[in-house]
Amino acid sequence: MSKKESTFFNMTLTLLVITMVAGISLGFINDITKGPKAKAILERKVNAIKQVLPEFNNNPVENVTLIKSDRAKDSIEIFSAFLDDKKAGTAIIGSSEKGFSGLIKIMVGFKPDGTIKNIAVLEQKETPGLGTKMKDEKFLRQFRDKDPSSFNLKVIKDGGEVDALTGATITTRAFGEATQMAYNIFVETNQSKN
Repeated sequence: MSKKESTFFNMTLTLLVITMVAGISLGFINDITKGPKAKAILERKVNAIKQVLPEFNNNPVENVTLIKSDRAKDSIEIFSAFLDDKKAGTAIIGSSEKGFSGLIKIMVGFKPDGTIKNIAVLEQKETPGLGTKMKDEKFLRQFRDKDPSSFNLKVIKDGGEVDALTGATITTRAFGEATQMAYNIFVETNQSKN
């Protein structure tokens, strides 16, 4: 049996075949996982809504409002919750690209008067043990029952009222920015309804 001579054409053809097989495989895998990924994202949002809003008996996910804004890459999602026919609260997804490791996406729950009921972290890639402490009760507690119109959401060292996470001031600033973004959208959408 004679050994095939390695030529530029043979190497290029082999590389092309490998690339095509890999591309088709990745496309197929992406199609298979698209549904489960979307379901997981929706489930995370539903759990966050339950966590950040007062008691409600409607389905806020069904009546989500999407708003285009220059403040975010994606549309901003607004979830209105009602108890019977009375508005119980509003959950708004806020985000900031200024986290230590990039995007921080949170859901802020507001009571009808604009005070923060609770905040849930939806996405983040911050440093484990430092920035990830934004999910901890101790950190989130300082935002609850605060009215952002009178509570400065900036870090104390920047003239605000938020106690920064130790070793994660950049993360804390981004978290405050995402919260402020959500509040600004809350104010804008409530003013437009009046």
